[in-house]
Amino acid sequence: MATAAALSLPANAFDRVTGESFASRSPVYAQHGMAATSQPLATQVALDILKQGGSAVDAAIAANAMLGLVEPTGCGIGGDLFAIVWDSKSQQLHGLNASGRSPQSLTMAEFKRLGLSSIPPYGPLPVSVPGTVDGWFELHGKFGKLPISELLQPAIGYAENGFPVSDLIAFYLDRSVERIGQYPGFAETFMPDGKMPKTGEIFKNPGLAYSYKLIAEQGRDAFYKGEIASRIDDYMKAQGGFLSYADLAAHQSDWITPVSINYRGVELWELPPPGQGIAALQILDLLKTYDLAAMGRDSAEFVHTFVEAKKLAFADRAKFYADPDFAMVPVAELISDGYADKRRKRIDANKAAKAVEAGNPALEHGDTIYLTTADKDGNMVSLIQSNYRGMGSGMTPPGLGFVLQDRGQLFSLKEGEANSYAPGKRPFHTIIPAFATKDGKPWLSFGVMGGATQPQAHAQIIINMVDFGMNLQEAGDAPRILHSGSSQPTGEVMLSGGVVSLESGFSYQTKRNLMLKGHKLQDNLGGYGGYQAIEWDANNKVYIGASESRKDGQAAGY
Repeated sequence: MATAAALSLPANAFDRVTGESFASRSPVYAQHGMAATSQPLATQVALDILKQGGSAVDAAIAANAMLGLVEPTGCGIGGDLFAIVWDSKSQQLHGLNASGRSPQSLTMAEFKRLGLSSIPPYGPLPVSVPGTVDGWFELHGKFGKLPISELLQPAIGYAENGFPVSDLIAFYLDRSVERIGQYPGFAETFMPDGKMPKTGEIFKNPGLAYSYKLIAEQGRDAFYKGEIASRIDDYMKAQGGFLSYADLAAHQSDWITPVSINYRGVELWELPPPGQGIAALQILDLLKTYDLAAMGRDSAEFVHTFVEAKKLAFADRAKFYADPDFAMVPVAELISDGYADKRRKRIDANKAAKAVEAGNPALEHGDTIYLTTADKDGNMVSLIQSNYRGMGSGMTPPGLGFVLQDRGQLFSLKEGEANSYAPGKRPFHTIIPAFATKDGKPWLSFGVMGGATQPQAHAQIIINMVDFGMNLQEAGDAPRILHSGSSQPTGEVMLSGGVVSLESGFSYQTKRNLMLKGHKLQDNLGGYGGYQAIEWDANNKVYIGASESRKDGQAAGY
């Protein structure tokens, strides 16, 4: 019987009983709680918090603190945070912008005096106020159950006693030395033996343990008005920087309302600018009149249509996305059906566009962590956190265990643009959490880390599940489309049409037909992002988790 059943399988099933051939594993199922992060140790910490009676927000904070230790190449308390929370009591989504602002003492005139046409990626100039710690306390104040001190304790223990460094993180740690290893405090923190830890070696970070202890004991003010703030101020002055104690003391996060579009019955929710989340909404708005399922996933027709829609959305991203306290951002118009109808006419089915201008309604590189959690009460958290360029600016205040972010590099130094530099302003942001609902009920908490990859991948996850019928794991594992180079968040519009990178799994015929349409194709190593997701199966009352193989991640539940 087994042989007959095996022989009856279609020829393209290979040796899998279920699932697509590209899937790295099957989804994870659990009734009472779920966590999906980019590091297994962080996932286990989140699960422990859930089992102790913590909320989804408690688990997310504990996991984020742990990731700041075990994945410092993508996140840490020197960076910013954004989150979307589904609150089961109110049956509503809540958005949090926990990103920081530029130093008040740093002006456009200073950049002109230095003769700079763009903000450098490293050193003191791109440093903006870190918003993560305040974000933790804002989230906890609304949705937390367990004390912050308990949530930080697992990361404190691992920081003091050490943890084995994973393969991918060891690779990125080593690459960071050349870029930022020369800055004071960096080597002392991450290279105590004169070299970066290798795969499997035990690494300790007593400085980070010290910072976490101060935050656990004294609250958010330890970071923004206490010892940590004072030490950051002293260090930045010594490095010729501008971030000050006053900047830290004045910081606050903002609760904001997520925005959405309806895509074939699914409501995709993103946070409005200064993040780039609405680019995913614009892409899907442009694509929803096309029969993508009929085109097929591995077809030049689908890839071409997707890329051309992305170009249009990113042209608007370059022109309009900025801090709404400083610029009029026409969010409602940008994600309206009427605007999509007008812009869709720019898509030529047979020819790749070379130069794409922004529309007229009535922003590339970075490493990040994304995590998602869900608890027994139905609460779900979609959280993303980053230093921007990997480990950030290189500015490492001694004895504190973390690097300050370089998010300010994304400001434009051209006068009069939406994202032009100004003191006390939030820069354009690449990091974006996502959430999807069906009929007003929670369905999907997900995100894909990785600079400008993120809105493109958000759209592809939804397309994979809605149009191509994939399950949660397959939707993340499926080969991705990545387009870059047609427009930049600093406002520059390129004339080459950019380049298309297709992950392994697309056929040669698809690539050849894309070249015939005028697309430039190139290989890309490591730029396709990393995905975590939790789905709520309302019929069976279970959570489904996924974490794909491009990172070290794990989805697990109980």
